[in-house]
Amino acid sequence: MFFKLLKDALKIKQVRSKILFTIFIILVFRIGTTITVPGVNAKSLEALSGLSFLNMLSLVSGNAMKNFSIFALGVSPYITASIVVQLLQMDLLPKFVEWGKQGEVGRRKLNQATRYISLFLAFVQSIGITAGFNTLSSTKLVPTPNWQTYLFIGCILTTGSIIVVWLGEQITDKGYGNGVSMIIFAGIVASFPEMIKSIYEDYFVNVPSDRIQSSLIFVACLIVAVLIIVYFTTYVQQAEYKIPIQYTKIAQGAPSSSYLPLKVNPAGVIPVIFASSITAAPAAILQFLSATQHDAQWVRTLQDLLATTTPSGMAMYAVLIILFTFFYTFVQINPEKTAENLQKSGAYIPGVRPGKGTEQYMSKLLRRLATVGSLFLGFISIIPIIAKDLFGLSDTVALGGTSLLIIIATGIEGMKQLEGYLLKRKYTGFMNTTTK
Repeated sequence: MFFKLLKDALKIKQVRSKILFTIFIILVFRIGTTITVPGVNAKSLEALSGLSFLNMLSLVSGNAMKNFSIFALGVSPYITASIVVQLLQMDLLPKFVEWGKQGEVGRRKLNQATRYISLFLAFVQSIGITAGFNTLSSTKLVPTPNWQTYLFIGCILTTGSIIVVWLGEQITDKGYGNGVSMIIFAGIVASFPEMIKSIYEDYFVNVPSDRIQSSLIFVACLIVAVLIIVYFTTYVQQAEYKIPIQYTKIAQGAPSSSYLPLKVNPAGVIPVIFASSITAAPAAILQFLSATQHDAQWVRTLQDLLATTTPSGMAMYAVLIILFTFFYTFVQINPEKTAENLQKSGAYIPGVRPGKGTEQYMSKLLRRLATVGSLFLGFISIIPIIAKDLFGLSDTVALGGTSLLIIIATGIEGMKQLEGYLLKRKYTGFMNTTTK
């Protein structure tokens, strides 16, 4: 189905241009991930590959952190800044609440505020991560550590993060799909060969010949498990809850009834990206504090809470996903605005009073859907981490659940966008035919 859809879409010049532009931007990003920051010994990070927050940062940065490249921070500061701005709009800062109600003008102001906050976060995070890794690595990450060097590296990483955000915006405006998701998607796909190589070496190269058969059985079971997770994830991501809608004012040719579709997982994969970003940044700062003789009890406690290798860390990661799912569900779908829009269009939900009654009904329904979505996202994200501890899989495989969620969500979004282009072209062709 996907290949047929892609074949039909590629016949449209506009779609071809968008896809080629997206590939070009991703190529620029991937080239940037191979350019190491000047004056840095990136090989020293190989000894830190077991750190959970390093792997999490690599996931959010599109696998650029392991090379300590100029794009090492990726979109992580921008994602964190987006969370801050969205929280401030929830009656915490009157100015931001006002901007949120100003339509396109307010949206531009909020986007500008997000960029300024992400610029500050990127600079602080870049210096904190550099200093932390330098104290943790046996062979120094920064051969000549001084404030001038840290300032130089901080400026480069901050500039790189802003460029990555700009590349993502270009994809969103002129390319194909959501820019931030596509950049993370490209990084995850690029890490697949390394993941496959790691599994091959662990279960076929570094094992005695008499255990090859058991390795084959284990890898076959692993593939089946991945396919089941992919099927289950795809099914839930596409599942919808249809609310019946009836109209009091019927326009000529309009149906008397319809339905309002809501995703079973309304928040999509964004909560997982939010939780990954929030987990990674504080963990890096805590690691720095621990390495610089500030190893207090509260630091160790917070490290355990944010390390996905510990039971408490896994629970904290799952809780963050659940909280962000509820938060983002109500950001995406505002019950008050939905009830207002239905009332303005002369529509109502059978058995539910318009206005306040509809708002309460939508809030209750969204809480139920968010509960299902949060449990689903938490389950898919945590299962591979548990499997890693049980079967001794690599850290790359441990983040496989998060990676699969992002890949599947981005793929579904891309297919729907292609279908939209084809449908738009079909309607345009019909209109041109009728006017002739």
